[in-house]
Amino acid sequence: MKTYLGEFEELVLLTVASLGDDAYGVSVQLEIEKRCNRSISIGALHSTITRLEEKGFLKSWLGGATQQRGGRSKRYYEITQAGKKAVSETKSMRDELWSLSKVKLSVK
Repeated sequence: MKTYLGEFEELVLLTVASLGDDAYGVSVQLEIEKRCNRSISIGALHSTITRLEEKGFLKSWLGGATQQRGGRSKRYYEITQAGKKAVSETKSMRDELWSLSKVKLSVK
């Protein structure tokens, strides 16, 4: 059974994958804002991350507490095998739709 990702879910998964060991809430938010030129709230991001964890597409863990964060720990994220599969299936579906498109979609 194929899994379909929403656009924002796909962006979050790809961003977490691209950030690697530096994928935590604020870094994911800033990277999406920079790359997509769009503002996102940390609340919307955390809701999406929670949903992706519930689906088994992301896993998280707490890093060590730091003085810079007032003794609080950062929660880090990593894409799971199921998440990689979901992103791959989404890409394949989009590639297929692009190749089947009868409309010239490129902009010159």
